[in-house]
Amino acid sequence: MREIPYDRAAAVAYARRWALDRNPAYYNFDKLGGDCTNFTSQSIYAGSRVMNFTPVMGWYYRSSYDRTASWSGVEYLYNFLVNNRSVGPYGHSVSQAEVLPGDIVQLGTAAGDFYHSPVITAVTPEILVAAHTFDALDRPLSTYEYDVARFIHIDGVRTW
Repeated sequence: MREIPYDRAAAVAYARRWALDRNPAYYNFDKLGGDCTNFTSQSIYAGSRVMNFTPVMGWYYRSSYDRTASWSGVEYLYNFLVNNRSVGPYGHSVSQAEVLPGDIVQLGTAAGDFYHSPVITAVTPEILVAAHTFDALDRPLSTYEYDVARFIHIDGVRTW
């Protein structure tokens, strides 16, 4: 296994291109609980170009019926990224001050239930995000209502 850099510019370019539209290569989950994490995974994939095809615990999308929970589920994506020791993108939790464009923020309740996964498109110094379900392009994070936020820095990508 070898490590390659995460292409932040490609992830952000993808997020900006598809924030207000839908890529026809992927199913739109808006009417099935939301499309935010699906969109975020697409953006991460644009920056990593590597999926992890491990059944159940991996991170991949072949179709709406052939994908892992981590591709489209908020908590599952977090668990995959911070625990991945195999192929694909991996990262760790950081403070708001440590994020970079192409990283992920997840918004949650005071009870710790996370429900939204926008992609960070800029840190200027305000954090701007792109998201699906409630479509947003370069929306200031400060305009969202949430109790807690966790930030995931994508460290790199492992490939064979």
